[in-house]
Amino acid sequence: MSSGRGTGRTTAAGTGLAARILLLGSLWTAAEAQLTGVLDDCLCDIESIEDFNTYKIFPKIQKLQERDYFRYYKVNLKRPCPFWADDGHCSIKDCHVEPCPESKVPVGIKAGSSNKYSKRPNNTKVLEDCEQANKLGAINSTLSNQSKEAFIDWARYDDSQDHFCELDDERSPDAQYVDLLLNPERYTGYKGPSAWRVWNSIYEENCFKPRSVYRPLNPLAPSRGEDDGESFYTWLEGLCLEKRVFYKLISGLHVSINLHLCANYLLEETWGKPRWGHNVKEFIHRFDPIETKGEGPRRLKNLYFLYLIELRALSKVAPYFERSIVDLYTGNVQEDAESKALLLDIFRDTKSFPMHFDEKSMFAGDKKGAKSLKEEFRLHFKNISRIMDCVGCDKCRLWGKLQTQGLGTALKILFSEKEIQSLPENSPSKGFQLTRQEIVALINAFGRLSTSIKELQNFKVLLQHTR
Repeated sequence: MSSGRGTGRTTAAGTGLAARILLLGSLWTAAEAQLTGVLDDCLCDIESIEDFNTYKIFPKIQKLQERDYFRYYKVNLKRPCPFWADDGHCSIKDCHVEPCPESKVPVGIKAGSSNKYSKRPNNTKVLEDCEQANKLGAINSTLSNQSKEAFIDWARYDDSQDHFCELDDERSPDAQYVDLLLNPERYTGYKGPSAWRVWNSIYEENCFKPRSVYRPLNPLAPSRGEDDGESFYTWLEGLCLEKRVFYKLISGLHVSINLHLCANYLLEETWGKPRWGHNVKEFIHRFDPIETKGEGPRRLKNLYFLYLIELRALSKVAPYFERSIVDLYTGNVQEDAESKALLLDIFRDTKSFPMHFDEKSMFAGDKKGAKSLKEEFRLHFKNISRIMDCVGCDKCRLWGKLQTQGLGTALKILFSEKEIQSLPENSPSKGFQLTRQEIVALINAFGRLSTSIKELQNFKVLLQHTR
């Protein structure tokens, strides 16, 4: 989802542009100096995250995303916007998403596409539905009768879990499989009022903000007066931890999306042959400390904070997948075993990280007040997941929905620690479950963050070469 700035499609040619990049590149030195040290609200430093991501996580998460179980994502891109009249969809060809023909989707994944939360009263079909749902990717198809009874009981356990996202109904005729590898996230040209309205609604209407603060939270909105941003961050630091965390998560997600667009930008198109690559000028516009009045480096730090949150969720959810009952089912026995082995290997790495964010510091005060704040936190985020259906560009909507759902799944995990710890080894549990869509979104969303941190390092190198 573009941030709405209309720079258009650029070419690498032109001495004027080269000179501009050289001039702005020299300004990035200040940002590099600020992108070091310990992050706020946790005891982790940026350098440790970069090293851990580069040498441990990035290579493995890239391989995992290429596996059949994680590359096919079922999504409804035709759900109407619930908040305002549809602006109409982006007509730019790069906004288009090519759905995957059913014949290309692995048989095991298709077999598990039925809705696990079916409320149909026809009891003769419950076991049949259960057998299909077994292959959703979270449950092995070889369950005992006792386990099947437990699963049926769970299947009736509708949507009373703490969902942080509005989930697509996979039974909808508008829901289609998308091959994520064939529809990569990149700059599409989607910009203007539609994109601005989405981000403005996310920041101004859903991030916690007292009426006394007039400065827009949305980094796309023009600042009022000569505000250098310092008064805003003074206010932000005065918020409770939970509300600060919420803002940082949204800002970090926004930063990550912007980095993907800058790193996979349409640089030129000659005779119908597009050339995609790193757009240094666009990166500088969005993150250079001078061009952003000092806010670019602050925004980038929020990316690292979001990475820590999702990394923590992966380490916490490991026991769910370590059970023998959990099978990443596609129908290919060898592929499934290799995928699970790689996933568990990544979980071992996440557990080894020594400076995790401590989620227990959140919602830890007065029980009644903490419960109320947690529910408010959850509903605000759920609302943001619904706003993703207002994105006018299909490709931007696809990746916006996936990354929002991935973060929502991470939050669900972090606040379900007791339920995860008490999971039975050989049967489903209605206390905590993940659908295949949640699993795919969780891994791909974290993969996007891992890629963002890697691309940020690439941009630093490119900027050094322009001096």
